[in-house]
Amino acid sequence: MNIFERYLTAWVAICIVVGVALGHAFPAVFQAVGAMEVARVNLPVAVLIWLMIIPMLVKIDFGALHKVREHWRGVGVTLFINWAVKPFSMALLGWLFIGNLFAPYLPAEQINSYIAGLIILAAAPCTAMVFVWSNLCDGEPHFTLSQVAVNDVIMIFAFAPIVALLLGISAITVPWETLLLSVAMYIVVPVIAGQVIRRFLLGTGGEPALQAALTRLGPVSIVALLATLVLLFGFQGEQIIRQPLIIALLAIPILIQVYFNSGLAYLLNRAFGVAHCVAAPSALIGASNFFELAVATAIVLFGFESGAALATVVGVLVEVPVMLSVVKIVNASKGWYERA
Repeated sequence: MNIFERYLTAWVAICIVVGVALGHAFPAVFQAVGAMEVARVNLPVAVLIWLMIIPMLVKIDFGALHKVREHWRGVGVTLFINWAVKPFSMALLGWLFIGNLFAPYLPAEQINSYIAGLIILAAAPCTAMVFVWSNLCDGEPHFTLSQVAVNDVIMIFAFAPIVALLLGISAITVPWETLLLSVAMYIVVPVIAGQVIRRFLLGTGGEPALQAALTRLGPVSIVALLATLVLLFGFQGEQIIRQPLIIALLAIPILIQVYFNSGLAYLLNRAFGVAHCVAAPSALIGASNFFELAVATAIVLFGFESGAALATVVGVLVEVPVMLSVVKIVNASKGWYERA
């Protein structure tokens, strides 16, 4: 691993502190950057996500995508976790922790809104960032791309009914422009860009040119990830400083949900004899969240200042650190996983 990957946890911690400090010191600057949106998709963050995932998509040979059929068990496990377990387990955790155990420490009028935000967060499987997590655990790139594509298709049809069922809302308003634009910006555009770059490199210098470019592009992904962290924590610097206890309490069910779902996916894949290079990204896809869609949906349904919006924002705050810890766990346990 290069120096960025070797000390990634330390860089993340530094970026979180820097982001919160800058957001507190220069709120107007971050408000201006945060306002650069189209259909609630932040354009600077979108560019940084492109820089994160395009180098990883350059690795993918679309001619080998048919091989993903060999990993149908991994696909099945991930779909089961994403759509049959995660939203419902989060509803249970929200009721247990926010509705009961932590209720005395939270504003009574916002408790139901907090639970709603947690449910919305869990009902939206991650799209873009999973390419980063998969890359860090040497995941099978064709499986990751195919799994994300399947999740995106299902999300268009299943997200609203699941959220409506768990929230008890008969007619839920989904920000479709945000959903569709996010899929286009975080999946379609990077995939096209990655394949154009790949073909150019192979056409001009063959495999050596491709491998040399991938080596140079590797640190770009990590730097973009760290810059995204600074931005995201800068956007929420005031919230973190003003409401630290509420944010800490909301983070607890999110953390439990991530470790529970990733662990369940990992163990199910092992039980079904799935290769580690598929099981690792399967566990990560099964645990992470599409926070852009979740935040936008919470704002549309409950308002910008609502407890639901804050709960989804907490999901943004804990996403990167906790997913990096899951990456570390699946990497460290590879030897155990592959033992019969």
